Amino acid sequence: MLPDICISSRDFERIENLLDSLPKSYSDIKSRLLSELGRADVLDATLIPPTVVTMNSCVTFTVLSTGQRMTSRLVYPKDQDGTLNTLSILTPIGSALLGLSIGAEIEWPIDVSKTMRVRIDAIDYQPERSGDFHL
Repeated sequence: MLPDICISSRDFERIENLLDSLPKSYSDIKSRLLSELGRADVLDATLIPPTVVTMNSCVTFTVLSTGQRMTSRLVYPKDQDGTLNTLSILTPIGSALLGLSIGAEIEWPIDVSKTMRVRIDAIDYQPERSGDFHL
């Protein structure tokens, strides 16, 4: 069973627009993200709980199969800087993190034969919690 997720109406709209602009070669990630959007509770940005991963959040998570702990900012592709400090929403792990709450775990396909299970450990920065509604 997949964990509950919620996203802001602003993030929902921006991600939908991003997906609409993608070429056919992104059909797999587009399908997965559309499924996530379809099952999400969509809330006004002012109502997003401070414990939820939103776009531009800086999140610490653990890859449970390896125990590797990482901290990255979840970003749109245009904001990805090519380091582990940013994680595009179009990557399998990026799309898996969106909308999860602290303590939640999710198993997510990373290719046709492998999955990855991650747990949200902390949200070091969340734009909505900080009142940064313009990001």
